[in-house]
Parts: sequence; C-alpha cells; structure tokens
Amino acid sequence: MAKPSENLINLCRAAVEAHQTVTAQPYTVEGWKPWLDAAETFQAAVTAEANQEPKQSRYALEQAAKKAVLHPEPDEG
Repeated sequence: MAKPSENLINLCRAAVEAHQTVTAQPYTVEGWKPWLDAAETFQAAVTAEANQEPKQSRYALEQAAKKAVLHPEPDEG
C-alpha cells in the first residue's frame, strides 16, 4: 500500500479546503484560482513523491493521500 508523506497529506488537505471555500461562492475565474493552484501543487507533489525511491504507484499514492484527508481513521484511545 502506498504511504503518502505528511507534506503530501497537508497539500491534499489544503486543496480540499480550498475547493470547499470556492464552491460556497458564486463562480468567478479569480475566485477559483486558489483552488486550482492548490490542486496543481498537490498533483505536482504526488508525481514528485511517486518518482522518489522506492518508487510508488502515482495513482495509489494520490488515493492514499485523499483517503487520509477525506476518510481519516478514527483515533484509538
């Protein structure tokens, strides 16, 4: 299973939060730019991290980061 870095999870979280913000407002090109920029940064980071040693599946890495952000495991304790 792919293991995303904490940085990748944080970039994914930023993209998700930016998306939630922009979709709560009427569409404008300028208004959606923060989300598009955050999503582009996340995608570039996924590609870069997937190409590091040991190599990981880009798809699996992206899905693992999204799962960590959108469906986190409950804390034990």
